[in-house]
Amino acid sequence: MKSSLLKPDLKTSFTIGELAKTTDVHIETIRFYQRRGLMEEPLKPAGGIRRYGIDDVARIRFIKSAQNLGFSLDEVIILLALEEGADCASASKIAQKKLTEIKRKISDLRRIEKSLSELISKCKENNGQVQCPIISSLQMRRHDDFR
Repeated sequence: MKSSLLKPDLKTSFTIGELAKTTDVHIETIRFYQRRGLMEEPLKPAGGIRRYGIDDVARIRFIKSAQNLGFSLDEVIILLALEEGADCASASKIAQKKLTEIKRKISDLRRIEKSLSELISKCKENNGQVQCPIISSLQMRRHDDFR
């Protein structure tokens, strides 16, 4: 019985390549997560290869889900520390901050969309003239005008 505790269960353990395939990430992504402290690197048995478990699969899926919601890896590190769910208030605070940031980006994108639509309309109205309104506008604007 003790020997089964020392050997990884091959049905529920993965090489790094198998882990990458199972979670649909690249091997280098897993190594990057390990360097960033998002995941631990399993011990390498003498003469063997490192084996990853189901918890590692869940960890990578957690990271990818958080990234898909727009969280940075720094924010994911904080969320992973709260993963047990004991500190919902902190997780909510982080999510609220992210939501505020996303709303600001949406507002910026709407403003950019409006500006581009207006420039395209001017360009269509300017048919046949030498100076393009889009190019003129971009030449006259400063970087700060786009914020």
